[in-house]
Amino acid sequence: MDKTDLKNLKKRYLIWLYKITKEAFDKFERKFTQLDIDKFILSEIENELQRAYLPQEKEAIKGFIADFVKYIGDKENACAEIRKGGQKINSELLFLDMKLHAVEKAITKELGKRALAHIKDMYEKEMTKRILKSTESK
Repeated sequence: MDKTDLKNLKKRYLIWLYKITKEAFDKFERKFTQLDIDKFILSEIENELQRAYLPQEKEAIKGFIADFVKYIGDKENACAEIRKGGQKINSELLFLDMKLHAVEKAITKELGKRALAHIKDMYEKEMTKRILKSTESK
């Protein structure tokens, strides 16, 4: 095996390692970003209801809003088990955060800063592609 083959093996392993670590990390972190967005959406729905809808329309969707409020509350409770006061208290999340930083340093050491930026970009594009593809089929 020559140096190019060896470098390619390392590169593929580092890409794979970044992907699986980032996916696991994102499963935790996305709850917080989703919560921020969900609260904004609820606020917008409530504002819209106050401005433009008739009482019977408000009554018709009251159950949907209550379900959404419960969904947000459940997510807030899940977030509280992961983080308190901005500090990571879930040991798995804490480990994944450390591992992700170490993987990024390994990529930088082996392949350079531009390669890390490229891998992050490829990951983001792949995740977006998966989301778009999964919503097409539903």
